[in-house]
Amino acid sequence: MPVRLSSNSMNLREPVVADLGQRAHPVGLSDSQRVARVGVLYAVGAYGLWGVFPVYFKLVRQVPAVEVLAHRIIWSLVLLVILLAVRGNWSVLRAALSRRRNLVTLGATTLLIASNWLLFIWAVAHDYVLQASLGYFINPLVNVLLGFVFLRERLRRWQTLAVALAAVGVTYMTVAGGQFPGMALFLAGSFGLYGLLRKVANIEALVGLTIETGLLTPLAGAYLAYQMAVGRAVFGSRLDLSLILLLAGVITATPLLWFTEAARRLRLATLGFIQYLAPTGHFLLAVAAFGEPFTRAHLVTFGCIWAALAIYTFDTARAVRPAAGLAGRTPPLE
Repeated sequence: MPVRLSSNSMNLREPVVADLGQRAHPVGLSDSQRVARVGVLYAVGAYGLWGVFPVYFKLVRQVPAVEVLAHRIIWSLVLLVILLAVRGNWSVLRAALSRRRNLVTLGATTLLIASNWLLFIWAVAHDYVLQASLGYFINPLVNVLLGFVFLRERLRRWQTLAVALAAVGVTYMTVAGGQFPGMALFLAGSFGLYGLLRKVANIEALVGLTIETGLLTPLAGAYLAYQMAVGRAVFGSRLDLSLILLLAGVITATPLLWFTEAARRLRLATLGFIQYLAPTGHFLLAVAAFGEPFTRAHLVTFGCIWAALAIYTFDTARAVRPAAGLAGRTPPLE
């Protein structure tokens, strides 16, 4: 699933064209509109790819989840180091590593993202994609709640209603459906806390993920070495699965890079809307492709969550537009 960017990277958004002469042209798009449209393409690509992630993990469902996670970590690090070298971001990496507070924070985010990845891999392999999609639908509302608790952000009236409606949905699933959605709540909570800590750390996304995978790589490498030594490793024993596991780094890094490019060009409100593509993809795959049961309890629960997200999205859009107007900005075509 996607990594949250720091506020510094968000300031690299699209340039706003203020020339009235340029606005007067009836034909063609302004520079800001072109930038925004490219940003939308990047965002749709990133969240669309995240939305079909279950297909990849279904292909390797015969491989133990821990081994899949280990390959995802190692091959991601290889690709991320190459990207850092191409971009020349070594100075940013050194600066991040020089601060002890950053290392402590990234140590915590490493545990959170690793547990999130591991549970998602396990969920896909054991036919819990529907519950995983519920978790990522809930995630934006969990972020609002975490901001209220830890950052003392004020909950607006409609946000409070959205969070309450989501709680009703979860409660109904537990009571009427006889199934506590613990997996969904863990995925939403772990990723929400991950985003909160990364926001506080204020570290560029690519550098932060490189450090996190770097911290995990010794453990992942030791695990794979042991599995190979005792003859339990799937990697190397089957050519088809070995080749698929080699793609884990590309699968992980590609949507992250597209997301980074999108975040440079779009408002957070726009990204917040497009992000629902990922859990929607999970939901459709679970019901239509993987044949997971969709009961009445699921219908009520998802209905509550979708209604809550509609309220949350409406409230966010309403809050963003006046702020853009007060700042004298012309919203891009999105």
